[in-house]
Amino acid sequence: MQSRTCLITGANSGIGRITALELAKKGFNIIMLCRNLEKARPVRQEIKSVSKTGYVDLLWCDLASQSSVIQAAREVIDRFDRLDVLINNAGLYIEKEQYTPEGIELTFATNHLGPFLLTNLLIDLLRKGTNSRVITVSSEAHRWDRGFKIDELAKPQHYEGMKAYGASKLCNILFANELAERLADDGITSNSLHPGVVKTNFAQNYSNLKGLLFNLARPFFISPEEGARTGIYLASSPEVDKVTGLYFAKNRPKPPSDAAQSRFNATKLWTLSEQLTHLKKHQVTV
Repeated sequence: MQSRTCLITGANSGIGRITALELAKKGFNIIMLCRNLEKARPVRQEIKSVSKTGYVDLLWCDLASQSSVIQAAREVIDRFDRLDVLINNAGLYIEKEQYTPEGIELTFATNHLGPFLLTNLLIDLLRKGTNSRVITVSSEAHRWDRGFKIDELAKPQHYEGMKAYGASKLCNILFANELAERLADDGITSNSLHPGVVKTNFAQNYSNLKGLLFNLARPFFISPEEGARTGIYLASSPEVDKVTGLYFAKNRPKPPSDAAQSRFNATKLWTLSEQLTHLKKHQVTV
């Protein structure tokens, strides 16, 4: 039987690295999409050393840069004839307001627009896969955004790091839900997940109050191994072959916030994302 192929963004560290390691042990071919190749190369060798198939590929991609995402998608399309699992894992939190060359707030651009564009450009490869799955790593932080303002995602009037992060994680769920609706007839499932509060570098160097609280609570956070479990489950378990449009935590569906369940929000966000990424133009040219 042909090995299944899984692409993971941010596979060089944290739960992305553990997810790649464990899926390689299960017999998946792994494609690592990483921004820092220097850090990713030794991790690639680590994954190859435990891989059942011995196939671990590494491609450069900066999800904050739309041109980088388009180039990475082209490379994947050129090198592979199918894709069975796509895990949108990479993400960031930044304390101070920053913008991409396109003039888009960096957290939103990296955590939502990059995965949105990448996923859509790889849809045809997923259609050629078997029981294909798209898994988007969100967070319970999506509940932080109590006043979701879609028209301020790309350029907020008043920036706050935690609020921007929470909004981007809400976007992850809305995107996963809308994608599930749009791919319902293609046999491709789309789910989102909360990995748990994981011991990573998240908010470690930030001075605001929430950053301080995170650092105080850090000894009680779960390990990356525990945090990766739900993603590994969604990528590999036959129990979720046909399950789509749900938000998971600890391998079980969990109701997200009301805002995350809104079809109105999901449709409006999709339209905005298409506009900001010029998706229709790139779908033709890639």
